[in-house]
Order: sequence, then structure tokens, then C-alpha cells
Amino acid sequence: MNINLLIISLIFFVVAFLVGVKKQTWILSGFNEKRVRNKEKLAKITGFYLFLPLGLLILLSAFIDYPHQAKILPGVSIAYGVLMIIYVNEKMVE
Repeated sequence: MNINLLIISLIFFVVAFLVGVKKQTWILSGFNEKRVRNKEKLAKITGFYLFLPLGLLILLSAFIDYPHQAKILPGVSIAYGVLMIIYVNEKMVE
């Protein structure tokens, strides 16, 4: 069990709650809030489809050891994050 990954997953869950449930979109960097068409949808997408799955992935990685974990986990996290940022910028930002 990796304590560092548990702490990181806890941070992701807190951010997912703040953004997805409490609609605190000011936490998100890289988005000009004045240009976002629908802040509710932005909060839902980033909270529940970005931070929550990554938090679960990191939490599972804290308990399950697999080969090349140190290379796979950051790569998957970054790739998924970049895809979500591209989607949000294309669909929701003017």
C-alpha cells in the first residue's frame, strides 16, 4: 500500500467534490470563466468525468502493484487530462 498515492487520491476526491457538487469552478486553472458558456456543465464534466475517475485510478494503484506502474499511471493520467481539456475547450469555450 502506497500512502502517497492515497493522499493524492484524497486530494482528487476533494477537488471532484468541490468542482462537481459545489460548482467551485474557480479551482480550475486554464479556463477563463467569462468565456465558458455553461458553468454548470463545466463543473459537472470536470468534477465527475475528470477528477473522480483519476482519483479512483490513483486509489486503485495505491492498493494494487503491477509492472511498470510508475510509468503507466502518470501517462494515463496526463493523456486522459489532456483529452478532457481539449474536449472542454472545443465544446464549451467561446
